[in-house]
Amino acid sequence: MRFSQFAGIVGCTTAAFMSIAPMQVDAATFKVISGVTSIDRDHEDILKSIGLTLTGSNNIVAPIPSNYLVGFDIDSATNFTFSDEGGFTPLSGTIEHTGTVIFNNQITVGDFSIGFAPGRTVQDASGVVLRDTFSLNTILFDLSITEPAAFDGQNLTIPDVKLLVSPEFAKILGNPDLTGLFAGTARIDAQVAAVPEPDSVLAVLAAGAALLATKFYTRKIKYS
Repeated sequence: MRFSQFAGIVGCTTAAFMSIAPMQVDAATFKVISGVTSIDRDHEDILKSIGLTLTGSNNIVAPIPSNYLVGFDIDSATNFTFSDEGGFTPLSGTIEHTGTVIFNNQITVGDFSIGFAPGRTVQDASGVVLRDTFSLNTILFDLSITEPAAFDGQNLTIPDVKLLVSPEFAKILGNPDLTGLFAGTARIDAQVAAVPEPDSVLAVLAAGAALLATKFYTRKIKYS
């Protein structure tokens, strides 16, 4: 059997297999690639009540929606992944941000990182935390996610994320009783991209090989 005949058989067989093989619908994995995390205006008033007045900011962006207080750009260092199983199931990684805010002309915090912190015991917290990476390098808020996320395959929105003062931040503020205090609401509006599964990559390679084999066989027939 000549190579051209073998290549034709392989190409036809692979194509036939792909056409009749049952399609399995599995949960897909996605990665956050950009977007904005916004803080509502009530956050400023609540912090004022415990002695923190917003006096400045750097590298912030327009919040979503526009009536929120401030927005922080989701940075390219983000490696947060999730599955669309059940609508939205977090898997791993963090959401990194740029931008800082200044309180009382003295305390600058920002370049926030949102991710999991196992073992958090604050009441009503989800295990997800917001950490300052600019100056204090500590968890500022435990996050309570009460509303379901909205996901359409390209955009992820997590609304009504409640900010609860962390034990670490309460200690810095000199008042441990502030632990768990509701300090406002955040909202995450992110653009995402699908993460190729290993099986999917192999399927694409197999399909490409079959196509090349078929073209090679057709060309040999044409010129033989």
